[in-house]
Amino acid sequence: MRYWLLVAVVAALWAIAGCAVTHDVKVEPVEIKPIHITMDINIKVDREVDAFFNEVEKKAAQKNPAVETQPSTGDKK
Repeated sequence: MRYWLLVAVVAALWAIAGCAVTHDVKVEPVEIKPIHITMDINIKVDREVDAFFNEVEKKAAQKNPAVETQPSTGDKK
């Protein structure tokens, strides 16, 4: 009878010790790096190109007023 009592006590202590798990978590500082966006540069270049070609078209229209520029509508087959 004492043998079963001893086994029950040991099993209970073993179960309690198994539930006492600890974890160590180390938190390191997060490094935030700057993000470089080139979209604004591309828009600036696109606007400058549009402005340049608008000036070229205006000069061409002033030299030859009979010729009018029309936007392309695609291939006509």
